[in-house]
Amino acid sequence: MSLEKSKKPKMLVVDDEPDNLDLLYRTFRRDFNVLRAESGIVALEILAAEGEVAVIISDQRMPEMKGTEFLSKTVPQFPDTMRIILTGFTDVEDLVEAINSGQVYKYITKPWDPNELKSVVQRAAETYELLKQRTEELRRAQIQMMLMSSVTEALDHAVPIEKCLHLIADAYRETFTADVCVLQLLENGHLGTRMVSGTPAPELHQDPLVEAGIATGKIQAAMNIPADVNLSVSSYAEAGVQAHLVIPVISKIRCWRFCRCSGSSRKSSETMNYCCCICRLSKSGWC
Repeated sequence: MSLEKSKKPKMLVVDDEPDNLDLLYRTFRRDFNVLRAESGIVALEILAAEGEVAVIISDQRMPEMKGTEFLSKTVPQFPDTMRIILTGFTDVEDLVEAINSGQVYKYITKPWDPNELKSVVQRAAETYELLKQRTEELRRAQIQMMLMSSVTEALDHAVPIEKCLHLIADAYRETFTADVCVLQLLENGHLGTRMVSGTPAPELHQDPLVEAGIATGKIQAAMNIPADVNLSVSSYAEAGVQAHLVIPVISKIRCWRFCRCSGSSRKSSETMNYCCCICRLSKSGWC
């Protein structure tokens, strides 16, 4: 199952004038999945339902809520979103405050030049993607550090390699904010020693995603199991699993083993193959 993102990034355009909304929609619909709102209040409701968008274009002069006020309300939950404001020359004070506080990426004066607006939006979208990429790289580095810390902690206490699975399973579950993580060793191509973090845990034997992951060595995912006709697995329904991520892992762990008889130590290495299955009992949180 593909984990690729939608080809079109999301954009939200906000303006109380229907003609402007239609114009912005027509301008960007080919390159973006454009969402429309006629006020800041409606826009906040759309964001609550749709989640993060790459770019927000908002008019400044709107009834009930100014554009800068609306954009400021989106910052805490969506800090990476690029915010562009459309304004006349009479809103300088509000704009300076919004730009200085980092709430606005760019402002465009009315009437806007379509080519200039397209250029600004393109750069904003590229900046957004770069921010998300760097955030993902940092997240992956943190995951690696957490997992390595868990393994090192177990080895420092002379814990057998199988018992390391419990600490690693906890690290995976917490990192992915999952409800349950099943970590199971692969022994001669078959599932062996099993460790569970969280409950309830589905059985992995005859699990189609697990079988595919072991066979291909690639990550497998199902983000909406009840709606997937190819995943009518009884253990999913029994455990209430809504989303499932399978990660086949091959890791070579080097550790120090201490020989009490001589008081010396020698370095050895072990290769551990295991299958990590991460589940959520709700569809929210993974996208």
